[in-house]
Amino acid sequence: MDRSPPAFFNQGPSAHARLAFFAALAVVLLVVDSRLGALAALRQGVGTMLYPLQRALLVPRDALSLGREYLTGVDRLRAENAEMHRLEIANSRALLQAEQVGAENQRLRELLGARERAAIPSVIAEVLYDTRDPYSRRLVLDKGLQHGLLAGQPVIDARGVIGQITRVLPLSSEVTLLTDRNATLPVELQRTGQRAIAFGGGNDGLLDLRFLAASSDIKAGDSVVTSGLDGVYPPGLPVGKVARLEAPGTSGIFGRVLIAPTAAIDRSRLMLVLLVDRQALPPPPSEAPTDNRKRKPKSDPS
Repeated sequence: MDRSPPAFFNQGPSAHARLAFFAALAVVLLVVDSRLGALAALRQGVGTMLYPLQRALLVPRDALSLGREYLTGVDRLRAENAEMHRLEIANSRALLQAEQVGAENQRLRELLGARERAAIPSVIAEVLYDTRDPYSRRLVLDKGLQHGLLAGQPVIDARGVIGQITRVLPLSSEVTLLTDRNATLPVELQRTGQRAIAFGGGNDGLLDLRFLAASSDIKAGDSVVTSGLDGVYPPGLPVGKVARLEAPGTSGIFGRVLIAPTAAIDRSRLMLVLLVDRQALPPPPSEAPTDNRKRKPKSDPS
């Protein structure tokens, strides 16, 4: 089988001859251009004519490069935004914690000041939780028998009286607040010295002074303090201020006085338990015994 190329492809010089010729021509042109610079103008003209084609050919490459840079920039911006958001949240949390710590320190300083003013041994306790009874107002503290707490001891904060210990466990205790419906407290008006009994369970968290004569010298804004007559609460502890006066009815003789507590009863987390030992208090004076013996009637001398 004949594998030689057709006669058409065998016309003219051979391929080797053409290769040698063009190689020699290229070398000559390089030498002439480098020595004489004769092809500079030609090269500039060809470059000028080919520039639009060159730019057209580079458009896809530039588009791909711009797209890659855009996507890279978007990813970088997302990462930077996420980092900035994380730092902002961290700074907000740190600022909030700093404010909480500052407020807690302020409350603690105020409580220590109240301890110095009370001049009675006391224990600082923290509120654990509210009791679940919807018909009472009680709190559970993190201190108990092991810390010297006993039932009946008063509980205060930096502003005034909060309540009284009513139940004690080894490591916790229960406080009945002043606003509980079963709470009572002997008080007196600081301006006039008039004594009364404050009852809890009033409307809107107010205390109720009952059985006061309508002619009593009481004004709105008067300060109410503990009287100390029960032997539990030291005298002079702030209880509240007169918020409202209600006149007696047409047939009544007693007015009604509502007291707004000065203590942050629903907001305090730290409280001060005054270590008053009720068993160490002197007993109340007993009544003089009456002589029930029958006396013999005197005989009539006549």
